[in-house]
Amino acid sequence: MLVLNRFVVTPETQDGFVTRAHAALAALAERPGYLSGRLTRALDDPTYWTLVTEWESVGAYRRALGGFDVKVQATPLLSESIDEPSAYETLAAAEPGGEVVVTASDRAAEPWR
Repeated sequence: MLVLNRFVVTPETQDGFVTRAHAALAALAERPGYLSGRLTRALDDPTYWTLVTEWESVGAYRRALGGFDVKVQATPLLSESIDEPSAYETLAAAEPGGEVVVTASDRAAEPWR
């Protein structure tokens, strides 16, 4: 699963944001089920940033959010992200030069129930 937290960061707060984002990424990277992560910035508008993390499963990500270091280092930063959906399940993937591998959804067939 992929988690995308987007931020709008003013130039005068950028240095502090980057320091806090590095600490958040480090705390998340220590949790079981973490696969990868990166801090990115938009090329067209450098006030837009994204913290991207990849997890083994929804459960691994949710359990990671309960870790003490994550609550201290990451949760305050994540609460500043743009209020929009941030967790995405992978439904298809392809390695370089490889075939597209389709994965079934983990969502319930009737999620309104």
